[in-house]
Amino acid sequence: MSSSSDMAKNIHQGRNVKRFREMLGIKQEGLAYELGEDWTQKRVSLLEQKETIEQDILDQVAKILKVPADAIKNFDEETAINNIQNNYDNSIVHAGPTVNYNCTFNPLDKWVEALEENKKLYERLLKAEQDKNELLQKLLNSQNKNI
Repeated sequence: MSSSSDMAKNIHQGRNVKRFREMLGIKQEGLAYELGEDWTQKRVSLLEQKETIEQDILDQVAKILKVPADAIKNFDEETAINNIQNNYDNSIVHAGPTVNYNCTFNPLDKWVEALEENKKLYERLLKAEQDKNELLQKLLNSQNKNI
């Protein structure tokens, strides 16, 4: 079992800068531009290879990436993955009977019901059209008699 000081040694700050930069969709050239005239894509690449980054540069990068400097200093991918995995596993165990995975209705039955409803609507529409045609025919016949 390793101590917390050993874990701090394993955190690669440059790699964390790269991870955050990529998650935000920022290219090395873009980060270099934001850091100022002295910075180039090559210099950002070298920065991302450094295990430990000077605090003032780390603060600048964190401000540009809009993340806390501590996030870059302390982010450990393995710990994050373990944390996510443990939380996911626990959520399944504790979910228990409150989660309903069973469908309570038959989708095919609902589809047939919708078809029946459409059929009824169509029949009513057809009846209304027939009534309208009969009325128009009566009006036409009565006007023909008057002429």
